[in-house]
Amino acid sequence: MGFTSEEVQVIHTGPRPQTTSPPGTLSGDAVKRSMDSSGETAKAVDIYRDTWVRFLGYANEVGEAFRALVPVSFVWGSYAVATAYVTADAVDKGKKAAAAHGDNPGKTARVAVAVVDTFVWQALASVIIPGFTINRVCAASLLVLGKTTKWPLPVRKWTTTVIGLSTIPFIITPIDRHSQVWGRPLGHG
Repeated sequence: MGFTSEEVQVIHTGPRPQTTSPPGTLSGDAVKRSMDSSGETAKAVDIYRDTWVRFLGYANEVGEAFRALVPVSFVWGSYAVATAYVTADAVDKGKKAAAAHGDNPGKTARVAVAVVDTFVWQALASVIIPGFTINRVCAASLLVLGKTTKWPLPVRKWTTTVIGLSTIPFIITPIDRHSQVWGRPLGHG
């Protein structure tokens, strides 16, 4: 089953509803809207992609950075937070697709595509690839510090954590960019 890029955009975002809510408030469908200087309604803000909520998807990276210092249950908890974020985004996109398609034929398939597509690609871009990257950076730095320094183990572990945390800002944009290019077979990002 193929969809055009216009259909995929509607699947993910649906048509923008008209609202009379004051600028900076949430409308009934929880889509934040604002007015630009010309009085035109600006693009809808997706709370899962355009606000601080997006950073919940990267909680597992923080967990991976702290892996050398904390119990493994903390790391798994950080993955639970990131996975909850990805799931909430997928459900949100499914609801938007359902609203956009009303009772039209093929609605179920389009909603399913929106949910599965969002979940898979958000899981890759927000959880799997960044988590693996930080895990390997931290493991390599702990190994290298162990072979090249005589620092005590606690110092090496804290240094590894700092390296992992400082790596996070540098990997977010490239991973997002590449996940959109590699991971969007339906032609959207």
